[in-house]
Amino acid sequence: MPSSDRPSRFFVGLLPPPAIQDYANQVIQDLTDRYRMRTAKAPPHITLQPPFLWSIDAISRLHSELQTVAQAQAPVPIQLSGFGVFAPRVLFINVVKTPELLQLQSTLMAHLKQQLDIVDPVSKQRSFAPHLTVASRNVTRQSFKQAWAELAAQAVEFTFLSDRLTLFLHNGQQWHVQAEFPLLL
Repeated sequence: MPSSDRPSRFFVGLLPPPAIQDYANQVIQDLTDRYRMRTAKAPPHITLQPPFLWSIDAISRLHSELQTVAQAQAPVPIQLSGFGVFAPRVLFINVVKTPELLQLQSTLMAHLKQQLDIVDPVSKQRSFAPHLTVASRNVTRQSFKQAWAELAAQAVEFTFLSDRLTLFLHNGQQWHVQAEFPLLL
């Protein structure tokens, strides 16, 4: 567990069901094996609140606010459709911007800003682009071009009902699930 005398890194996201995580992990492994690409050391997920610093000593307050959001939120239908890119180095499984997903993300970020002063400065500069990253590190222009040509030709379609917010904690090496908050409305 990180030291409580300095802030730890957290983010909030949605975890897909195990079968979809397995599929995403296979894509990640294939890209690693073929192109030496990698992604952040985290389970496949959809980020709702980008990484922020928070004290472990105040974790109960963070949990309480996430619980407040979750209790007022119905489960959200999620659609994954095809692959996408943030050129020149990020490859991902596309997440459809449904009204329900956009509302959840907006509500969560507004609540965390108002109650805990957690603000993502980058979100002011660009709109929410939900995705499930499969490569973002060790990506050369050549490997990006080759991998994108392969992924763009593949059809991938998944739907699931996301029924919980997940709080992730970075332990200095990788991201772990720190807590989950069921969507209860």
